[in-house]
Amino acid sequence: MYSAASTGALPSTTVGPDGGSARHTASQARTGLRPPTAAGGRPAPRSAELRDPRARTTLVTRPMEAGVRPGGARVLAGRTAEAFVDRVDPAALQTPAVRAVLANIARICPAFLPRQVLREGSRHILIAGTIGRAPVVAKCLAPGALRSPQAEQLVERFHHEVAVYRAFVRHRPPVRLPRLVAADHDRCVLVLERVPGRPASRERHPVNAPTPGEVRAVLGAVRTLNLWRPPADVFGRPLDYQLEIARFHSVGQLTDRDAGDLRGLLHGLAATPWQLCHGDALLGNMLLAPSGPVLLDWEQAGWYLPGYDLAVLWSVLSGDTAARRQISQLAQSGGTLARDAFLVNLVLVLMREIRLHDVPGAGEEQRIMIRRLYDDAALARRAVRAAVGTR
Repeated sequence: MYSAASTGALPSTTVGPDGGSARHTASQARTGLRPPTAAGGRPAPRSAELRDPRARTTLVTRPMEAGVRPGGARVLAGRTAEAFVDRVDPAALQTPAVRAVLANIARICPAFLPRQVLREGSRHILIAGTIGRAPVVAKCLAPGALRSPQAEQLVERFHHEVAVYRAFVRHRPPVRLPRLVAADHDRCVLVLERVPGRPASRERHPVNAPTPGEVRAVLGAVRTLNLWRPPADVFGRPLDYQLEIARFHSVGQLTDRDAGDLRGLLHGLAATPWQLCHGDALLGNMLLAPSGPVLLDWEQAGWYLPGYDLAVLWSVLSGDTAARRQISQLAQSGGTLARDAFLVNLVLVLMREIRLHDVPGAGEEQRIMIRRLYDDAALARRAVRAAVGTR
């Protein structure tokens, strides 16, 4: 989703949108809440989730940590968080689309100070800024996306991501992710902690694979998430496997035999427990931070057949034979059913990648990648047929 342009550690504390005690006091007076007091009569640190009456807007505040100056700046090795703030980019902040989303951000975070447009795409706009002294990133649905043919799907995905981040406030996952600062369900706005680090890759299908150590760290984070067992009703099932098979079959990407084999494996997996997956575990959605990998973009998180995240990573690491071997070993470590689930996931992921990239006008590098995807899909089909034959 984003990467920090700065170096060094950034504060991990998330503060309220106004960055000062005066507004908190005024807010408490309006809502009839009184700040709790600690020994000596001083206000105690707060950690709460505040929502509007319709539960559409969420604001999460957390206790002020030790090492924070009275003005709000946190001391980091003799420097404050201000040293890591990006320069202001006035021109990029003046485009109509950016001005529109800034108005939406201001509704839930009046103290948000924009610093830099990290991305202005057709679907999402990412703006780095600060709230008080804490660096944050605002992720918003682009105004143009609401006029596109995929508008309903994009809004649904954004709402799902908002719901996932709110669920993570109540049920903290065992992996690192940006903390939720504020969210507006109706206007499709997310304000998140900005985490220092760099993406594991800036390409969907990287030509230069990450180092073996980085691959191990990424796989470790993904497996930790997959083994987590939150309450079953917290997350949904984003992928309808039967519908996906029928869709790829109808457009000719899967033959009759392919579709039959996949349905046969699915029938045998009917009693297999599903697994919580990120759903879009691309290397670009993982920051390599000093504290370990940080997972971003949770639009497709939910329950999947085991091995879905591993299948996504396998599909994009075509240039790293060792990483693929390691992923295959992890996928098969759970036994025959885990292997079958991984193969079903892998075929569907590869069909999606082919449909996404095999378009007219592709350049030479993209055509090479497409040929690799077709080779990988043929290999996955043969593995599925072998798995069906051993049943």
